[in-house]
Amino acid sequence: MDQTWIYLNTGKGTPTFNMALDEMLLTWHSRGEIPPAIRFYQWDPATLSIGYFQKIKDKIDLDAVREKGLGFVRRLTGGRAVLHDQELTYSVVVAEQGQDMPRSVIEAYRVLSQGILEGYKEIGIEAEFSIPQEKLNQTGSAVCFEEPSWYELVIGGRKAAGSAQTRQKGVILQHGSIPIEFDDEKLFDLFIYPNDKIKERSRRAFKEKAVAIQEVVDHPISIEDVEKAFKKGFEKGLHINLEPYTLSSKQLEEVRDLEEKKFGNDEWTYYR
Repeated sequence: MDQTWIYLNTGKGTPTFNMALDEMLLTWHSRGEIPPAIRFYQWDPATLSIGYFQKIKDKIDLDAVREKGLGFVRRLTGGRAVLHDQELTYSVVVAEQGQDMPRSVIEAYRVLSQGILEGYKEIGIEAEFSIPQEKLNQTGSAVCFEEPSWYELVIGGRKAAGSAQTRQKGVILQHGSIPIEFDDEKLFDLFIYPNDKIKERSRRAFKEKAVAIQEVVDHPISIEDVEKAFKKGFEKGLHINLEPYTLSSKQLEEVRDLEEKKFGNDEWTYYR
């Protein structure tokens, strides 16, 4: 019998709210206050998120981020920078000892990413897992979508979804970006390069390495279409039933408190 998880579609949120809610879902699950959860969300404004360990100095052009009216936030997960713009963002929260959860981080990616794979199938896209033999191409790039990691999704060899994971308090949080369209010019304006020639070369290479949904379907696709497909995909891929869930006023208060103290705090955001 399929297990029942909760499902939240919180729509557009500020970058600090989005990251605070993901962390609180992890905390609530660790306390036994909620079952495993899947959340879909978007960003207002469009936001550059950076990984927990990622350095800003000489990597990120903060002036360009501000000039373009973008948000900026540091995630509680690792990985490289992602421009959250025309995409569906997802998060999954489940106990490390939860149903069918392998102990290995890589194998847990495989299990959770099965939901994303099935979501692409629901749209009619033949995606597959990337299984690199070894991570040889560590170029030092700050851009997330420049190469796939273990069990991330690729379409025709190009990276289609980027995910990051953390394990805290006995709970796995995996969240990631499912791009509907890319604006690679905007993206590459946000990073610091030695010169324009290298920047342009990197941007052209990126277009050969990354792909968004709208590039591989022959009809316009809306965010609602994508949400519906990936909700079904997670149910099928993880063998679960998703039950809609609404946050209580007390829970929202906890999120706002964490947002103010942590993700809205310059010390958290700019400390590296």
